[in-house]
Amino acid sequence: MKRWLTAAEQLQRLAVCVAQRRCLSSGASSGPIPVRDAVLVVGSRRELVERLGSQVEVRTAFISEEEEQALLRELEPGLKKKRYEFDHWDDAIHGYRETERARWGAACEEVLNRLRSVAFPEGSQLLGPVHVLDLDKTGYIKPHIDSVKFCGSTIAGLSLLSDSVMRLVKEGATDEWLDLLLPRHSLYILRDQARYNFTHEILKDEDSVFNGLKVPRSRRISVICRNLPA
Repeated sequence: MKRWLTAAEQLQRLAVCVAQRRCLSSGASSGPIPVRDAVLVVGSRRELVERLGSQVEVRTAFISEEEEQALLRELEPGLKKKRYEFDHWDDAIHGYRETERARWGAACEEVLNRLRSVAFPEGSQLLGPVHVLDLDKTGYIKPHIDSVKFCGSTIAGLSLLSDSVMRLVKEGATDEWLDLLLPRHSLYILRDQARYNFTHEILKDEDSVFNGLKVPRSRRISVICRNLPA
């Protein structure tokens, strides 16, 4: 008889898989999923995860603790002058502060250059200043697709301060979905179909569950780069 793993055993197994970058099967079918850090991506169907494997990427430990602190030293003074907002002009975000930043110190610019080199083809034209989104512990991002008028085919974001879960749902087909586990210090990248044909959201703390496991969420800052429309 099959013995179901306890939550503690599943968490331990997940931690080992992340550390070793081994594959985990999708929540709906068996077998390994051959994508980078596949343990961090599960979906409604194995075929969907495989099809979008090159368009959805999570890289763990992309920045160090010291690099996170360097980013926070530059961001916190400006963010502290703002209040968390609990409505948004298009009702996409709840409990947030945001800013844009064009100039960075040398340590942060090195991090961002590394992000750009990984996420975007050489010579890509990027969208103006870097977007910074600060979510309160009670904040969340509702399902949405960024406007194609202002953003190109790729979004790449660093996760600071907290782990979180991002959910992608195919527009017009809610049974087609992917969940991404975004550990603190990780980089996520969404490209092409995953960008244009799927909504994306950051789950509330009370809903923050990945592959059946609770992922506690606290205040989260994301540092986001986008390319320009072609």
